[in-house]
Amino acid sequence: MTRTPFAHDAVVAMDPAGDERAPGAAITVALCGSTDHEPPCPLAPHHTHAERDGDDVRLRVLFAAEPDDEPRVRAMIDGALAHADAWELVRSGASPVQPAEADHAERLTRS
Repeated sequence: MTRTPFAHDAVVAMDPAGDERAPGAAITVALCGSTDHEPPCPLAPHHTHAERDGDDVRLRVLFAAEPDDEPRVRAMIDGALAHADAWELVRSGASPVQPAEADHAERLTRS
């Protein structure tokens, strides 16, 4: 199995009182079936960073997957973010892995 690192960016609109970690938890449930599971992640080891900016929460997802699974993983991320009552998906899409993320992304490929 040869996993490749990928990145995905999304923005969700959320009430300022909402928990900005919730979208990341939804992504984990979509990809792993639960937020509480033994490593490794079965389909795509991943890490989600959330940063709030007013009503917007910017999400940066690093994940490692087989290249053939990349579209499926991205669809699962989008599905998790699009089907929630606590926020509204504003935009979502592929993004390159940044040089500062390379080491972390490489570790995910070995998970």
